[in-house]
Amino acid sequence: MNISIKYITLFLVLFAIEVIIATYIHDNFIRPYLGDTIVIVLIYAFVMGFFYVGHSLSSKIKVAFYVLLFAFIIEGLQASSFIYKIGLGDQKWAQVILGTSFSWWDIVAYIAGFIAIVCAEWVINKKKQASH
Repeated sequence: MNISIKYITLFLVLFAIEVIIATYIHDNFIRPYLGDTIVIVLIYAFVMGFFYVGHSLSSKIKVAFYVLLFAFIIEGLQASSFIYKIGLGDQKWAQVILGTSFSWWDIVAYIAGFIAIVCAEWVINKKKQASH
């Protein structure tokens, strides 16, 4: 395990933003769509903060893809009412973490988060290459 302060910092900032969104914003765009886009970057930052995957762009894209796949699995579980099947449907914390209903728009938001990660890592990689 190789801790990355920059990714942990990003995770903490994004976590704070997600808490603010969940607590104070009750609209039809930021909370449902931007929040779901950010959560993909948040999970990616967490993984990158605590697990060394190498410095290559392809390794980072692979991690981002696995995060996207994880989000798809969670969304699929929502489609099957998994949270209710395991007896956590009335638990607010489980509703927030696992979600309660499937949405194709969530899938679109997750893909947007994945694209944001890939674009950001590509730009960072290009800047590093240019400075060497």
